[in-house]
Amino acid sequence: MKIDFKKELKHLYRPSRKAFALVDVPEMAFLMMDGQGDPNVDPTYEEIVGTLYSVAYTIKFASKAIGKDYVVPPLEGLWWAEDMDAFSMEDKGAWQWTMMVMQPEWITDKMVEDARHEVAEKKEISKLAELRFETYHEGLSVQIMHVGPYDAEGPTIERMHAFIADSGHEPAGKHHEIYLSDPRRTKPENLKTVLRQPIRKSG
Repeated sequence: MKIDFKKELKHLYRPSRKAFALVDVPEMAFLMMDGQGDPNVDPTYEEIVGTLYSVAYTIKFASKAIGKDYVVPPLEGLWWAEDMDAFSMEDKGAWQWTMMVMQPEWITDKMVEDARHEVAEKKEISKLAELRFETYHEGLSVQIMHVGPYDAEGPTIERMHAFIADSGHEPAGKHHEIYLSDPRRTKPENLKTVLRQPIRKSG
């Protein structure tokens, strides 16, 4: 049976679009690649996303060959700025980001390296060496489903930060987004994106 982590981990990948939810996000493993600047105009963004998926699908087929099949999880992104006061939808040139794809717990370092070598043999990818395999632990977080264009997330993020403050918490990590829709096949008004913010008790 093919595992779909969006269903297996529904509380993490399918939050309500109406109300903010508190979740305790466990440590998870990811393929990761870093970048900076506005992803809408930076040509390296598409290259990084393509590299992640090339390796992710190669790993998936290797896993299927040993009897463990699954749906490749959606693209995720961590977003921040060196000066968080400068982090805004209006100044995307100041953004730092990490794009990533979650990996099942049985995926090993060797499987990732084997996939990297297999991809390298098939195509010329300049940034392949920059891909890394790491765990990431967010812990207590607030999240909600945003439906609509990416550039329209601002008001929801503002409400999220107000909710965090009202609940006696403060942000404790990088802004996290999970892209459940393919923007090449989905109208902007129908895009589904999980917005997540790790938090800690204020003071």
